[in-house]
Amino acid sequence: MALKLTSRAFSDGSAIPSVYTCEGMDISPPLQWTGAPPGTESFVLIIDDPDAPDPRAPKMTWVHWVLCNLPASSTGLEEAATDLPAGAIAGLNDWKRTSYGGPCPPVGRHRYVHKLYALDTMLAGLTHPTKAELERAMQGHVLAEARLIGTYEKSG
Repeated sequence: MALKLTSRAFSDGSAIPSVYTCEGMDISPPLQWTGAPPGTESFVLIIDDPDAPDPRAPKMTWVHWVLCNLPASSTGLEEAATDLPAGAIAGLNDWKRTSYGGPCPPVGRHRYVHKLYALDTMLAGLTHPTKAELERAMQGHVLAEARLIGTYEKSG
């Protein structure tokens, strides 16, 4: 069974409900995962937007949420997750916050890529890593990866 990432709030490729965005409550969506490969010691979750600032001329990938050392026993995160499982570490997003930051695209419909990685280790020596620091620390430890893509365009 392959690693799979889903949400009961939206399906892969569909629109993210506004409650999870800057136009709503800006809370994290519920996420569930299954199919962790044998040897999984922890999970990493990264949510980013490769379409920033404009999907017609993207210039950067904007990081919305970075989590690492989610325990191997975990199978998801509830809606509005603020109390992380014991041992989990929240990294810095591009707002320089350690919390979830929802979709808030300045123009157009953007893709929000939710990436879950199963690792063969718990990552040591990290306090509030950036996405780049986390990706370096993960090298050589990724057993499997799952993706869930949601889209969002501001209403006004």
